[in-house]
Amino acid sequence: MIELKNVTKEFKIGAKDKVTALKDINLHVGKGETVLLKGPSGSGKSTILSLIAALNKPTSGEVIVDGKRVSKLADNFTALFRRENIGFIFQRYNLIPTLSAKENVIVPLIPSNPDPIKLEKRLQELFSSFSLDSKMGVIVKNLSGGEQQRVAIMRSLINNPTIIIADEPTANLDKKLSLEFIEILRKLKSSENSIVIASHDPLFFDLDFIDRQIDIQNGEIQCY
Repeated sequence: MIELKNVTKEFKIGAKDKVTALKDINLHVGKGETVLLKGPSGSGKSTILSLIAALNKPTSGEVIVDGKRVSKLADNFTALFRRENIGFIFQRYNLIPTLSAKENVIVPLIPSNPDPIKLEKRLQELFSSFSLDSKMGVIVKNLSGGEQQRVAIMRSLINNPTIIIADEPTANLDKKLSLEFIEILRKLKSSENSIVIASHDPLFFDLDFIDRQIDIQNGEIQCY
């Protein structure tokens, strides 16, 4: 499902300097597998996620997702690739505060002009499964933190992605909301999505539904 082959990623700093975020990384995530990338801030976890989602391209090496060499995709095709394959759960939700919960969930599908009947059915399914039926029309800024979190997760699922990516998803949550989020991930695991989580939150360590924990230090994989 996901494969990184000899991937190195460098970022330029100023005219001449550069920093190496990843050094010759090799990584494989199978279909339906849940993988935790663990390590301190700045270790390279988020860079790996950005490469899988085609938000960045490697300096060298290849990134292959579901048989597609996404590291070679032209820029005008990367947005389509993400829309069709990736559900991204951001650290800070990235919701639009002046739109309703329903409108926020729909946002990723706007470019594809979805069928209204099918879209409404999908929305009903999601809001029902996340127990937010009564909140569809509520402006997001008026929702609680836990409700906003669930809206952000529904937005990541609206396109029925094969891959779910979560970048430090509990960084801004208290322990109660963090545990609720973990239970949501547990349910998503049963849907056979491939899930990649980047986190240094100890709550994720040794969870029974996580298939592998990968330790990343200074841009290198230390152990599986």
